[in-house]
Amino acid sequence: MLGWIAFSSLAGTILLALGGLASQAPPGDLSQIFVDGEISRIVRHTVLQAGLSTLISISLAIPFARALARRQKFWGRALLIRLSSISLIIPTMVAVFGIAAVFGHNGGVNQALNALGFERIFSIYGLKGILIAHVFFNLPLATRVFLSVIESLPGETWRLARQLGLGPVSIFRYIEWPLLRSVIPNIAGLVFMLCFTSFAIVLALGGGPKWSTLEVAIYQAMRFDFDLNRGVELAFIQIGICLLLVVLFSSTRKGFSFQATQNRSELRPDTNHSIARIVDILIITLLGAYIVSPLLAVFLKAMNPALLQIIVRADFIQATLSSLIISLSAAILALSLSLPIAFLYTDLQRKGAARKSMLLDIGSALILVVPPLSLGMGLFLLLRSMAGLSQLGLYLVILINAMLAVPFVLRILQPAIYASSQQVDRLSASLGIRGWDRFKLAYWPNIRKPVGFALALAATLSMGDMGVIALFGTQDLSTLPLLIYRLFGAYRMEEAAVVAMLLCLLCFALFWFIEHLIGDEKSSDAQS
Repeated sequence: MLGWIAFSSLAGTILLALGGLASQAPPGDLSQIFVDGEISRIVRHTVLQAGLSTLISISLAIPFARALARRQKFWGRALLIRLSSISLIIPTMVAVFGIAAVFGHNGGVNQALNALGFERIFSIYGLKGILIAHVFFNLPLATRVFLSVIESLPGETWRLARQLGLGPVSIFRYIEWPLLRSVIPNIAGLVFMLCFTSFAIVLALGGGPKWSTLEVAIYQAMRFDFDLNRGVELAFIQIGICLLLVVLFSSTRKGFSFQATQNRSELRPDTNHSIARIVDILIITLLGAYIVSPLLAVFLKAMNPALLQIIVRADFIQATLSSLIISLSAAILALSLSLPIAFLYTDLQRKGAARKSMLLDIGSALILVVPPLSLGMGLFLLLRSMAGLSQLGLYLVILINAMLAVPFVLRILQPAIYASSQQVDRLSASLGIRGWDRFKLAYWPNIRKPVGFALALAATLSMGDMGVIALFGTQDLSTLPLLIYRLFGAYRMEEAAVVAMLLCLLCFALFWFIEHLIGDEKSSDAQS
């Protein structure tokens, strides 16, 4: 029962947001908006930047993953892989500032060009800046997926390749490429959707209306032009395109599998190839520097006299408190919605109700189809007659961040709860343990770690959010990402660097604290 209530609450909120948008929809034939030249230009640019970002990220991730797979022992490999795994929790505005520090007008790249006798011709704003930032986030994500796929190859594959005398090119053509090709549609679809609905990166680095995307155009229509009709038109276009993309990417999903093997460890035959070694070292060095340098630049730029001034300023303290309240509240709400849904999903799976479980799974992920600005705008339009922005802003930011975290939390909890149910359900039933006692005594020791990880991820995702707070942020309601954007836009770079570093440290500290507080095995053993 709780699972259906949680699911109904999630789906009902989405429907209410869509109803709020529909209530403000302009009268007349909505098909006429597609002949609007300005809207067509925005849609083209949104698709173009997302397509290019996806193409570049995937194209670079494949050789990067192969290089990491071949070079098992070198200093910094574990760090690169760890950075690839935590790319989701790095706040967008932190990365934007770091990228500007490296590639901006006075950044390292332009200084290097100037030292070589060239003019400082590299501009971070516009399409180049958008692509650089998107690739910074999505290259590690795609690399981590591809590396996991390559490393899952059984040892017998490499023994056979050695017996056949296959070189690096043949190994890629006959072994790695067929495997990677089966997962490329999945990761490419995810990267495209992330770039298509990107907001903070385009807002900060787009360089003006020329490279405005649908998400940014919705924000501008709401916050600067106060044109609700225009905002609603753009929101419905974005939702419609996102829905089509989800259907398209879902139809192209493929899987892969291996037959059972003896799982012997074998060295790849192309590891000692001299040309492959040189190429791998070059790729790892260049792409590793590309990933690490913006984060390093943030910390180096933050070591300035403004550090001590910032941490005692009222606006920083207020933004920090607001960020903590929003992130912790959103994480708890996301977990409160996700846990009952995950248990309901497991129950339906065990009963063989495949259609209901599929409906539950797809319905819980529908929030990804409705971009956060569209969701926020719809809810605000629905509720604005009851209260103003100053009264609704904080609650809407918490609610939307929680809903956006639900799909990620569910992907972590569902497998863990299903596996736990396979172990404890029969024994619990035979002992007559039901309800809360079953959860506390049978499930909790098994799912404590995934719950801690899911709660930590939800909190850090909300902590680094820029999209929702940009719509509802006021002088009284500000967060650290919004403060960075305001300082960045005012060219107060030293102060922005300090806030960016502190936000990054706060995110990592919050993630570590929550994960260890909830998922600590020693605490779990003490309780049991």
